[in-house]
Amino acid sequence: MPELAADVGTLASTWGVLPAALVVAAVGVLLGVLVSAADRAVVTGQGVRAGVEPLRSGMQLLLEQRRRTLAPDRLLWRVGGAAVPVVALLSMAVVPLAGRTLWSTSADLVWFNAMEALLWAAVWLMGWGPNAVHSLTGGYRFLAQGLAYELPLMFSLITVGVAAGSLRSTDVVAAQDGLWFVVTMPVAFVVFVGGAAAFAFWGPFAAPTGADIAGGVTSELSGLDRLLLLAGRAVFLGATAAMAAALFLGGDAGPWLPGPVWHLLKTVAVVAGLVWGGRRLPLLRPDRVVELAWVVLVPLTLLQALVVAVLAVSGFYA
Repeated sequence: MPELAADVGTLASTWGVLPAALVVAAVGVLLGVLVSAADRAVVTGQGVRAGVEPLRSGMQLLLEQRRRTLAPDRLLWRVGGAAVPVVALLSMAVVPLAGRTLWSTSADLVWFNAMEALLWAAVWLMGWGPNAVHSLTGGYRFLAQGLAYELPLMFSLITVGVAAGSLRSTDVVAAQDGLWFVVTMPVAFVVFVGGAAAFAFWGPFAAPTGADIAGGVTSELSGLDRLLLLAGRAVFLGATAAMAAALFLGGDAGPWLPGPVWHLLKTVAVVAGLVWGGRRLPLLRPDRVVELAWVVLVPLTLLQALVVAVLAVSGFYA
């Protein structure tokens, strides 16, 4: 097994909790803006102007009046809306930045997976809260989709932990010193990125917000509520890209350039793949999404984990 990172110091222990948290939150917001700008550029063909469009749209939503429905569950609605961006930012806490995380849990991969599960619950609440048929239908679609993709996503993270011999994200990066994990676990990489896109109802997995149900989860959202959901989704996709770069693409490993620059370039590459796939791949029917996850991806990720386990026992990652 490669020598793992001996220094488990965190950004919080180096800079203090509040400054480190602000830096991580700022990085998360910038990644969210990057995702939104890249998506806008793909849709409209704009160049630099696409970078300011998310900010302009956000300001418009802040000034827009909230929509009201008959007899909503306002508490769950508001809790779900506030939780989406918060959970997305919390997922950034275990993403390595300059070789350190905001804090080290000794089970960072479990933390990231838990944030995905909480995001799942938050979006479901936003579908339930308005007490409207289209919103509730979108919530149920999202619930079924999340149930189907949780296991493949979890198995992909377990595969990474088996190869690294650790669940700490900085140790995973250190374990890729000689070979990026994507080389020996391509299925886990694709499932991790695709599963996170499914949790963010992005691209081919956007059935919970489908036009056939008038926008589904987002059908009754306007103003601040809509901004929180869309911003939280963008931040989560950005955090997923940064985590994928760390877990499968060696993080900050690379010649000549500083480590953080390499991590940024790899993150941008994953964001580009997410945006391109999200706008080029066709929308999948909810039943097809569930069938794909249970019938195809669960066996594939289990087989991938078995192959990696055999390689780890044989000393391949040593």
